[in-house]
Amino acid sequence: MTAGITAVYPGTFDPITLGHLDMLRRAAQLFDHLIVVVAAGHHKKTMFTLDERMEMVQSLVMPFGNVSVQPFSGLMRDFVVAHGAKVMVRGLRAVTDFDYEFQLAGMNRSLMPDVETVFLTPGDKYQFISSTLVREIATLGGEIDAFVDPLVAQRLLEKVGRLKTA
Repeated sequence: MTAGITAVYPGTFDPITLGHLDMLRRAAQLFDHLIVVVAAGHHKKTMFTLDERMEMVQSLVMPFGNVSVQPFSGLMRDFVVAHGAKVMVRGLRAVTDFDYEFQLAGMNRSLMPDVETVFLTPGDKYQFISSTLVREIATLGGEIDAFVDPLVAQRLLEKVGRLKTA
């Protein structure tokens, strides 16, 4: 464990997947404090509200003593600086993620020269999972149990049920 280092793991987590949890678990082992930052997601149309996403993430990080969950809206730089974080954790699933994440890391380095971006890859069985695909599978009536925690599966199926009747 790296002494005294706070890291942030930002995302919209709409919904949080087993891939996210795998990344979170491994990042929690590397740093003294990990803040999971649930972004409002201005640039994305989310299925779950910020409060719903916060609630799901908070429920799932309970077993981790050094992980907290915070909501955020705005420039991530402001959050990172305000919380004294020195690391941003980002996930890479495939080569297609790399280009975007590489550009983002460069921009973040420009905005926060004292903050490092650490890339982690999910375990093999999680590399193909994305929140977007999980939402689509659930919406189309497919099986999602292999991709999300049972709590999230229940919330997602409830949400899809409401969406179908709305």
